[in-house]
Amino acid sequence: MGLPPPAPLLLGLLLLLDVLRPLWGDLVFIPAFIRMTGPAVSASLVGGTEDVTVSLALLQDKEGLLPTPACGALTNETGDWSLTVTPSVSALDVTVRLERGLQGCSANETDPFSEPPCIVQTLLVSASHNSSCLAHLLIRVEIYANSSSARNASENVTVIPNQVYQPLGPCPCNLTAGACDVRCCCDQECSSDLTGLFREACFTGVFGGDVNPLFDQLCSAQGAPEAPGWFPFLCVQSPLANSPFLGYFYHGSVSSRPQASAEVYLHTDLRDFSDFGYKQGDPIMTVDKAYFTIPQVSLAGQCLQNAPVAFLQNFDVQCATSLEVSQEQDGIINAKIKNGVLGGIVTPRVIYEEATDPDKFITRTETLLSNGSAPRNVNVEEHYIFRWNNNTISEINVKIVRVAINAHQKGIMTQRFTVKFLSYNSGDEKEFSGNPGYQLGKPVRALNANRVNNVTTLHLWQSAGRGLCTSATFKPILFGENALSGCLLEVGTSENCTQLRENAVELLDSLIQATHVAMRGNSNYNDPSDGWVEIIRADAPDTDTGADPSVSVNGICTDIPARLNVRILSSDAGAVEGITQQEILGIETRLSLVNWQFQCGLTCEDKADLFPVSASVQFIKIPAQLPRPPTRFQINFTEYDCNRNEVCWPQLLYPVTRYYQGEPYSQCMAKGLLLVSFFMLAVFLSSPWARTCQV
Repeated sequence: MGLPPPAPLLLGLLLLLDVLRPLWGDLVFIPAFIRMTGPAVSASLVGGTEDVTVSLALLQDKEGLLPTPACGALTNETGDWSLTVTPSVSALDVTVRLERGLQGCSANETDPFSEPPCIVQTLLVSASHNSSCLAHLLIRVEIYANSSSARNASENVTVIPNQVYQPLGPCPCNLTAGACDVRCCCDQECSSDLTGLFREACFTGVFGGDVNPLFDQLCSAQGAPEAPGWFPFLCVQSPLANSPFLGYFYHGSVSSRPQASAEVYLHTDLRDFSDFGYKQGDPIMTVDKAYFTIPQVSLAGQCLQNAPVAFLQNFDVQCATSLEVSQEQDGIINAKIKNGVLGGIVTPRVIYEEATDPDKFITRTETLLSNGSAPRNVNVEEHYIFRWNNNTISEINVKIVRVAINAHQKGIMTQRFTVKFLSYNSGDEKEFSGNPGYQLGKPVRALNANRVNNVTTLHLWQSAGRGLCTSATFKPILFGENALSGCLLEVGTSENCTQLRENAVELLDSLIQATHVAMRGNSNYNDPSDGWVEIIRADAPDTDTGADPSVSVNGICTDIPARLNVRILSSDAGAVEGITQQEILGIETRLSLVNWQFQCGLTCEDKADLFPVSASVQFIKIPAQLPRPPTRFQINFTEYDCNRNEVCWPQLLYPVTRYYQGEPYSQCMAKGLLLVSFFMLAVFLSSPWARTCQV
């Protein structure tokens, strides 16, 4: 082994000696140079601080250069500055503070960076022992007029209140800026002449500006006109500022006013914690430290092309895109996605399929002739299946459905994107819709007991293109979501009313091919007795008029099934770990009949007419326990009903009843018992009881 070069070795030894100087007893200011922009700065003097004197001096700049520190340059012209020395463990804390204010500084609010500093000085803090200078601290002072220290606390600054503690606003009906809103008497933009036109019809309540309404049980509130003066016997004393509408329209957090800063950050690093495992809701990351994105629909209904995919969050969306701006997307083939382990990568496996019916996805607005240009492929459906294991991704399978179109084709394309997360050990078994109760937005599980290949859910139409029933696809009925869908049935001139009626019934029955639905989200398909309820199919109303149903009367077909109504009863069935579990109690389907006439104009040509059919789903939530029926007393003595009378006897002692929600009921009862004890004590100490005791 050779010896290291002498120059680097000597340099490292000198640096080590310089670092260890404070440990050997030499005095050092840490830091040794400070650029001061505020009213005070602090530093530490470390080393042998016994019998050390610390002094402050004002240095004079020469030609804009900082002078060389020297103990002989000390002066006493430091009237605007104060020096404070505080002893601590093996060190001295030195604080230099500006004593005078900055009222003489003139601030330009519009451009805080263009004006020169208000104070430019150089201060020298020296540490000496027996007239020998041991250490220096050089302070460069540059204070601007717009800095926080330059403002006086008594200035008239507009304060934006915290909206959490504010009601909806002084005038909620003031909806138009710079104009008078009719019937809004609190609108400051309405003149007295305009207000006089609708003063008798002003908006009342909170919308009209009464953002602090008085409730009936408030002590300062006037009683009802027909109520006696002693009612209520007990009331609640509360300040008027305690409005029930505090922060009613407030969501989020309040951010302070941004401070002026010379540094502007134009890019913020993405949050990437995927190397230590994904959590539910975390964005899936790629090896390029970018989000893995799939087009999704925003809350406003717009299609976001670069929306991140969240871990363990399924979705099924559709986006309408113009063919002129759509681009072929094959980036998923080369995508490398982090799997949740440090250094782990998973590559998607992609399968391509050709769409059999392009008209289901593309609405052509212009038919182009073949001009010799090569066709191009567009993706109309993309289905992603993520296999997860704990907090990692083990596999990604992608199926892309493509359509070949003309290179210059114009029209609107409807794309579908689905993302589903499945467990790594799950096979072809049916997916749960909750455990045990249903989760909102999960498919309603169904079972057909009459078939070998059982259906798994109920369906609605998902029309595309021209909206024809022949090209419509199915989408599942989701728990807790009311829905309405429909399509158009083509009817030929050669069809009679019987054929139309049979075709409509067959089309509507294709949505509900099951015989049972699951009461719970985890009911077992192999055990029909494990929480399955039968679908009640209500008969259509009897409209038998004695006429032949296959013959139309004046071209009108009567009693044609046009709508399928599905009503599902649900209820809360308890809670698991504090989460409410919901179950289905019953389901009924019913057909609605209409009279329909073939529309053919002046001459009936050999072309089909369109008959609209639809299906609706309604979820009806019933209480877990039936409400208590009214007693005979409540039925006969309606004057005690709080909703019908000015005097509400159950609320006579309002603060100690369950109607009062301002405090916990236990505290209300304690205060009520204390009040009763005071009343009984006053009765026993009254004069009749005192005379009885004397006898």
